[in-house]
Amino acid sequence: MPSAEESTISGWGGLAVPGREVFSEDLVRLSDGAVLSRGLGRAYGDSACPPADAPVVATTVLADRILSFDEETGDLRGEAGLSLRELNRLLLPRKWFTPVTPGTQYVTLGGMVAADIHGKNHHVEGCFGAHVTSLLLRVADGRLVECSPEVESELFWATVGGMGLTGHILEVAFRMRRISSPWIDAESFRVANIDVFMEKLEESAREWPMTMGWIDCRSTGANLGRGILYRGKWADPAEAPVGPPKAKRRIDMPFNLPNWFLNKGTVVAFNETMFRCHIPAKRSGIRHPESFFYPLDKVLHWNRMYGSRGFTQYQCVLPESAGRGSARRFLEHLTKELGGASSFLCVIKDCAEESQGLLSFPMPGISIAMDIAVDDRTQKLVDDLNELVIDMGGRVYLAKDSFTRPEHFRAMEPRLDRFMEVRAKWDPELKLRSAQSVRIFGDPA
Repeated sequence: MPSAEESTISGWGGLAVPGREVFSEDLVRLSDGAVLSRGLGRAYGDSACPPADAPVVATTVLADRILSFDEETGDLRGEAGLSLRELNRLLLPRKWFTPVTPGTQYVTLGGMVAADIHGKNHHVEGCFGAHVTSLLLRVADGRLVECSPEVESELFWATVGGMGLTGHILEVAFRMRRISSPWIDAESFRVANIDVFMEKLEESAREWPMTMGWIDCRSTGANLGRGILYRGKWADPAEAPVGPPKAKRRIDMPFNLPNWFLNKGTVVAFNETMFRCHIPAKRSGIRHPESFFYPLDKVLHWNRMYGSRGFTQYQCVLPESAGRGSARRFLEHLTKELGGASSFLCVIKDCAEESQGLLSFPMPGISIAMDIAVDDRTQKLVDDLNELVIDMGGRVYLAKDSFTRPEHFRAMEPRLDRFMEVRAKWDPELKLRSAQSVRIFGDPA
C-alpha cells in the first residue's frame, strides 16, 4: 500500500495548504483517489497543491525508472517521477541531453509535460511538449489512455501545459538530443540598458542556440534594464575538457532567513555588485553545464532566503505585436510600482512560436520573470502588472503564478474555453483539481 505523510503541502514559493502526499512506485494504484499528481514540488505557486475539499495528492518521485532508451535514435520512455537531474547524471556523460531544459534540474518528466517547460533555447527548439511523442495517462474515470499528437490528440495537447488537470501522467516518451560534448561554449557580457538588451538578444538568437539575460530591475533612467546577457552552445570536442563534467558540489540553506534580510537596500546592493563584478565586461570560455543551465541549483533550498513570508515569481510574455518598446514600457511600470518590494532575480528571454499545448505559456516575443517577496502589497503589484500585460496582449505562466485573478487570466487566454471543453470531455465531474484551478478556473473548492 502507498505510504502516507500527513502534512501541509506547499509550492516552491512557500504558499502552504492542508494536504496529504501519498507515495508509491505503482503510479496506477497511487493515483487512485488522488485529486492531482505532483513531482518534486518546484512549481512556485499553488498549481501542484490540492483544493480544500480533496487533500490527497499523488507524489510520483518513487516511480523514477527509464523504461526504454534507444541509443541510436535517442527515443526515451520514462516514468513520470523520473527527474531531469537523474537523466543528466545517466546520459549527459554519454552525450545525450533533453531537447529543452528549464532553469532547474529538480523537475520530473511529468512536471515538464504539465508545465510544458521552456528554456534558453526556445527560439530554436520551442517547448518540451513539441518533443514528446506519447503520454500514458490515467484519466478521471480510471481508464489508462495512451495519447500522442496523432492518437487522442485533443487530450494530448490539453495535457501539454495543462497543469495536471486532464489526467494523472504515468509515462512520458520523447526524443533526447545527441550533443557534441557535455560542456558549454559560453559568452556573457554587460548590457547598458533594456534597449540594447533587446538588440543583443535578437542579434544573439541568429547565431547562438541558447540565450538569456539577467536584468537589474531596480535600475532606472539611462540604466533602465541594464544587466548581463548570457549565450551558449554545446562545445566542440576539440575545445572541451577531456571526460564528462563532475557533479557540482552543493551548499544548503538550512533555515529560513529573517524576513527583513531581503529588502530594498540589500537588493539594490546585490544588483549593483552583480553588475559591477562581471569583470571583464565580456567573458568567454568553456563552462560546466550545471553552472550554465542551473545556477540556482547550487544552493539547496535557496527559496528560504525569502524567509517565512515566502515569495512569488511573476513571469509574463510580451508579444511581438506589442512592439519593440514593450519591454521598456513594462520595466518602467515595474520600477514605478515595485516600491519597497524585493526582487534580486529578474530574467529576460526571447520566445519563438507558440506551442500547440492549449495552455502553454510562450508566444513570439519577450519573457520577463522576477522573484518577489510576498507582503501585503503583492496582490496589488500583480494586479497592476497583469492589467499592463493584458493591454499588450501577453499572458502569465501558470507554473509560477500565485496571485492572478480569474478575470485577468481569462482576459489573457483566448484558448481557455477550448481547454475547458476538452477537460470536461475527459473529466465532466472535475475530479482532477488543484488549489490553482479553484482560484483561476472556478473549480469546486
